[in-house]
Amino acid sequence: MRKRMAIVLAALCLAMLFMGCTDAEQEEPVMISYEQISQEEAKALMESETDYVILDVRTEEEFAEGYIAGAILIPDYAIKEKAESILPDKNQLILVYCRSGRRSKLAASELVALGYTNVKEFGGIIDWSYGIVKD
Repeated sequence: MRKRMAIVLAALCLAMLFMGCTDAEQEEPVMISYEQISQEEAKALMESETDYVILDVRTEEEFAEGYIAGAILIPDYAIKEKAESILPDKNQLILVYCRSGRRSKLAASELVALGYTNVKEFGGIIDWSYGIVKD
């Protein structure tokens, strides 16, 4: 009985060894992330690119107080629900900002999780020295 049990146990261990060593499991997973850029780099992209979105992720009240020219508003708490309908091109350049930089990082991460591939986060409007629009 012990001999039979030892043979079964050895066979199971051998099978697990071979099943656990596949090439697919040896590959490193590819992690796609957003890129954090400076405000100077963001401004340069705004001046040199044509197909991009400036995304403000603050609240509606904050947006009404002033925003970067051309920005669209999707509050950070609504990214998951609204991004895909407002931003249908997941390969488009998206420049993300908030008030100080905390929410824009979270929103940029959420966009990447939704499949967006060209997300650049550039911090907060409190440090933006290139002028804002006030309605």
